[in-house]
Amino acid sequence: MSWPEEDKKIMTRWNRYYRKQTENENMRRLVEDELANLRLGAQIARLRKQARLSQTQLAARAQMSAPKISVIESKPKDVKVGTLARIAQALDSELEIRFKPRARAAAHGACSVRWSHDVRT
Repeated sequence: MSWPEEDKKIMTRWNRYYRKQTENENMRRLVEDELANLRLGAQIARLRKQARLSQTQLAARAQMSAPKISVIESKPKDVKVGTLARIAQALDSELEIRFKPRARAAAHGACSVRWSHDVRT
């Protein structure tokens, strides 16, 4: 796929900006943590849509409110493991939390959590 020249310039500016912002170790950790949170919410939304469930339906199955599901999907922050377990069960998925060594340079300070699922068929 070929990008128009205008889009290439915008992407280049964005990439330069992103690189400059993430040169600072603290900023990079904040960005990486936020991206990990957003991936978690996006994964829950994707699984919900694959199951053809509305947020209200998933909330009912997980015994929580629809606004809470909405917040978790769009801006997940400090979500409790118990909450994730209820959502996983409601989506007929398994919750997997694991420790994985990070690259040496990024190993100081923050920790990250990844959520993966195994959909039972």
